[in-house]
Amino acid sequence: MLYIIGLGLGDDKDITLKGLEAVKKCSKVYMEAYTSLLSFGLSPNGLSNLENLYGRSITLADREMVEEKADEILNEAQSSEVAFLVVGDPFGATTHTDLVVRAKKLGVDVKVIHNASVMNAVGVCGLQLYHYGETVSIPFFTETWRPDSFYEKIRENRKLGLHTLCLLDIRVKEPTIESLCRGKKQYEPPRFMTVNTAIEQLLEVEEARGESVYGENTICVGFARLGSEDQKVVAGSMKQLLTVDFGPPLHCLVIVGKTHPVEEEMLEFYGL
Repeated sequence: MLYIIGLGLGDDKDITLKGLEAVKKCSKVYMEAYTSLLSFGLSPNGLSNLENLYGRSITLADREMVEEKADEILNEAQSSEVAFLVVGDPFGATTHTDLVVRAKKLGVDVKVIHNASVMNAVGVCGLQLYHYGETVSIPFFTETWRPDSFYEKIRENRKLGLHTLCLLDIRVKEPTIESLCRGKKQYEPPRFMTVNTAIEQLLEVEEARGESVYGENTICVGFARLGSEDQKVVAGSMKQLLTVDFGPPLHCLVIVGKTHPVEEEMLEFYGL
């Protein structure tokens, strides 16, 4: 059996009772460690705290392991019970859907245990979840790579009056270009995009495209550390949010569409 278990968003205690019961009966426990992280993940003793609570040793599964060595995990699940832990909900990233497909093709039973994710936790600001359009990802720009494909999706959402959730780039264990050329991998320091950087890049793309999809006066909501005790939620114009210190990661951003009076009333609680 392969258990794919959502951990929620806050800390080691956000796992569900059903999820914890499943972990405790597994002989091997992996934790996906690149599409997101729990708030304690920035702490040097974060993993040991998790192991103490769950009563199991945990193997961190980076992108290379999950995407290139998934067969090793699935082979173990053919003869024993294996847990694969995912921050948020198991299906917040397509990688985990691929893992389920591969497991089923090998005849491995799969049990999914859901939890909260950023996709529903953003509801805390009062914007109604069924008024959201397509979610977009904002990658870090480089000197030679400044992708803007998210612009069309935001444009279509705004035409329909829908809110847009922007997921911000996380770069964990990314190999440097120089090391790839040498054939021996060395990794960049972890980087987590801030709300401020995301807005700067969004405004840069708007200036280049010039279609008036949004601008510095467009109302947005910035989020930091959703689901944690110290989560931060601030509503304001893009220009205003550029001045806000949202603190440590993880961050995300919502570009507000057409609002209902009840939504507007809730947003006032988070206004600058």
